[in-house]
Amino acid sequence: MNKAQLVEAIADKLGGRQQAAEAVDAVLDAMVRAVVSGERVSVTGFGSFEKVERPARYARNPQTGERVRVKKTSVPRFRAGQGFKDLVSGSKKLPRGGEVAVKKAPKGSLQVAAKKAAAKKAAAKKAAPAAKKAAAKKAPAKAAAAKKAPAKATAKKAAATKKATAKKAPAKKAPARKTTAKKTTARKR
Repeated sequence: MNKAQLVEAIADKLGGRQQAAEAVDAVLDAMVRAVVSGERVSVTGFGSFEKVERPARYARNPQTGERVRVKKTSVPRFRAGQGFKDLVSGSKKLPRGGEVAVKKAPKGSLQVAAKKAAAKKAAAKKAAPAAKKAAAKKAPAKAAAAKKAPAKATAKKAAATKKATAKKAPAKKAPARKTTAKKTTARKR
């Protein structure tokens, strides 16, 4: 279904093609603007749209095999909601034409979800300094345990690591040799 077909499907419910086209444009514009600004757009039962950062990386040119650097970028991501997934998988039946397939969220549930998210962020901020202190206390204990470990054990681990990395390294192919065929000429007598 393309945009024109979507407008046609909505036109009957909104009372005309012009109103349906304006409604579709307004909804899509609002969603795009929110995602571009970094907000998450969630439609209960349908899914959510969000902006995701992709870090810089190296890729291969499929034609030449050359290694190419790809800059970091931002891309939109859509995650389908559970209601939408259930309808597509067939575990729930699609309602008839007059009913709405994606139900509205219960009244007040969005506010409760926002409050829960804010509470989780606040708890994470409080827990972060405590976790750093605990890690700082454990670090000296780990260092002392490492000093007590026998040298043979660490040498064995180092040898095992070298063997494992040697196995993982891809073997390099030798360049192909060019062969020249000897030409034989027949002499006429």
